[in-house]
Amino acid sequence: MEPIRETSEAVDELDPGVEDGDLLGHLTRLANRGQEVVPDLVGVSVAGFAHGLTFTLVATAAEIAVLDGVQYLAGGPCVEGAHAKQVREFRDNVLDEEDWRLFSESTAARAVRSTLTLPVMARGRVQGTVNLYAASPAAFDGHHERLAEIFGAWASGAVANADLAFNTRRAAQAAPEQLRERLAIDTAIGIVAAQLGVDVEDAEARLRSAAVRAGVTTVELARNIVHGRERLDRDDR
Repeated sequence: MEPIRETSEAVDELDPGVEDGDLLGHLTRLANRGQEVVPDLVGVSVAGFAHGLTFTLVATAAEIAVLDGVQYLAGGPCVEGAHAKQVREFRDNVLDEEDWRLFSESTAARAVRSTLTLPVMARGRVQGTVNLYAASPAAFDGHHERLAEIFGAWASGAVANADLAFNTRRAAQAAPEQLRERLAIDTAIGIVAAQLGVDVEDAEARLRSAAVRAGVTTVELARNIVHGRERLDRDDR
């Protein structure tokens, strides 16, 4: 299995100080072990692993294309361009939950036919999930315990077929931007703390409060502060 492009990018965006422990290599090894147990496994997403991010791996280049199509169709009825005609055929059924679920299944016929979500526990609380995607309806039958053992998850808390549309892939695709936003906010907090002589908790509270009062997002204000400092540094050279 191999990570989708955004997952590779997200790992590259991680702060060098974060010990990722060869995160992609570790996830790939786990996914490949999972595929030994479930040969029809076509995707693995790990959510909440670090920084509240989702990382996704898929089986082959051909399946990536299929899963992209599934994600595009299952993501919503308001689709423009080449796929608009197909989507409009289902528009009357979009508000019917059962019909939408069946639609997701039928569009995923060559890719995701069953899913298994396993909670990851730590200190008695759920810290994240492992989401597995297979190309056959009964792929995970009888394998919950073994898969939970591989991924360090909790088999008794397993939920089947909760994400036939592979929505965790969308979350994984957002991970790089999440990291960039977090980096901008953290950098701005450091600038505010140094400039005002306050601790980082106070600096963060001031940053978020100022953003609300100004009617902008925290990341917009943070990026403005960071860019201002960068301009000042360049002028001082």
